[in-house]
Amino acid sequence: MVRRLQLLAIAAALVVAAFSTGEPFLFYLVYLGILVVGGSYVVTRLGLSDLEAGYAVNQLHGHVGDRIRVTYTLRNTSRIPKPWLEVHNPTTLPGGLPGRAISVAGSTERSWLVRTPLTRRGHFRVEPLQVRTGDPFGLFEASASVGQGVTVVVYPRIEPIPLWRLPATNLEGSQSSPERTLQTTPLATSVRPYAPGDAMNRIHWKATARHGELQVKEFELEQTADAWIVLDLDRGVQAGRGDESTVEAGVRVAATVADRAILENRAVGIAVGGLRTAIVPADRGSRQHLKIMQLLAAVEGDGATPLVETIVMSASRIRRGMTAIVVTPSLDTSWVRPIGALRARGIGCVAVLLDAGAFDHRDREERARLAGHPPYHADAEVEAARARRARALQHALAEFEIRTFAVGPDRALGEVLVG
Repeated sequence: MVRRLQLLAIAAALVVAAFSTGEPFLFYLVYLGILVVGGSYVVTRLGLSDLEAGYAVNQLHGHVGDRIRVTYTLRNTSRIPKPWLEVHNPTTLPGGLPGRAISVAGSTERSWLVRTPLTRRGHFRVEPLQVRTGDPFGLFEASASVGQGVTVVVYPRIEPIPLWRLPATNLEGSQSSPERTLQTTPLATSVRPYAPGDAMNRIHWKATARHGELQVKEFELEQTADAWIVLDLDRGVQAGRGDESTVEAGVRVAATVADRAILENRAVGIAVGGLRTAIVPADRGSRQHLKIMQLLAAVEGDGATPLVETIVMSASRIRRGMTAIVVTPSLDTSWVRPIGALRARGIGCVAVLLDAGAFDHRDREERARLAGHPPYHADAEVEAARARRARALQHALAEFEIRTFAVGPDRALGEVLVG
C-alpha cells in the first residue's frame, strides 16, 4: 500500500510537471507510465483466467513416521502463457507443505508430487489451494482459492512388540495361543468336511453350498484376558518436552498395547485422565482400533485429574477376566491401593512406569546443548529424593504382586515390555 501511494504521488507530480512545462520528454514519461501500468493491469487480470487448478491428498490419516503425498495439477486452457504463478497450501502440519513458483505455457498442464513426513500426532488442517499471480513490477496482484480444506489426523507411532504377551488373569478360561476346541465359541476360524457326530448347528451352510458337500465350522478357545488401559495425563507429573517426553511415551505405550491386543482379537477399553477424563468402552475390531487411535491423536498432557481418580472412575467398567494396564510417570503411591483392589475381583494388573527423571534429565541436557551452556548436572538431593519415591512405589506394587515395566527415553518398547 505504501509503495502504491508513492508511485501515485510520483505519477501525479509527473503529469503536473508535463502539462506545466510542456516538455516532450516529460510527456514521453507520462505515456510510458500509462503503458506500463495498463500493461501490468492486463497481465495480472489475464494471469488467472482460463486456469484450472487442484490438489489431492492421498490419505487423511496416518501414524507418526508415515508420509502423505499431495498431488498438484495446474492446467492452462488458453493459448496465452502464464509466466508467473505462485502455488501453495496453508497448513498446520509440522514443517508445512512447500509451495512453488512456476510458469505454464499455453494449452499445457503441469503436475508435481509433494511427500511430507508426519512427525507429530494430532489433528491438522490443510487449507484450500492458494494461487497467486502479479505483474513484473509488483503493481498489481491477483489471487484465487481453489478446492476445500481437509483435516489430516496423525495417530501415534506404533512400535513393534513381537514377543509381548498380555499377562493372564486369575480367571479360568481360554489361552492366549490358538487352540482347537470342541465347544462352540465366538471365534469360528475355519471349516472342514462334515464327520459323523458333528452337531447340526455347526454346519456352515454358505460353505456347504460352495463346496457341494456338508462343511462344519471349527472354533478356537475364546480369549478372556481382554485389556483396559488407563493413561495418566495429569500435568503435575509429566516431564520432558516434545517427542522425548512422558506424555508422548505414554501415548505410544497405550497405542502400541491397544494395537497388539486388538490384533489378538481381544476387547480393549481405555480411560485417559486428560483435561477431562475420556473413556472408550471395551470392544473388539477395527472400529474400536480407530476410536482409540483418534482419541490418542488428540490428547495432551494438560490433565487436572489425579491418576487415583481416573482408576476409581474406570473400576466399574473393568470386568472380571480383564487385565488393567496403568501407564503413568507418577511416583505417588496412592493409586496402588485401587489397583490392588482390582486384583481381588479377578482382574489382572500391570503397571508401565514412565521414568520422569530420565526424561527430564534428557530435556535439560538438550536445552543446555542448544544454548551452548556447560553440560547439565542433576541436583544430587533431588535425584536422591526421586529415587526414594521410586523405591517406595516399587515396594507398594510388589506387595500386591503387580508386574511392572519401566520405560525410559533410550530403549524401544519391544525391549522394555518383554523384560
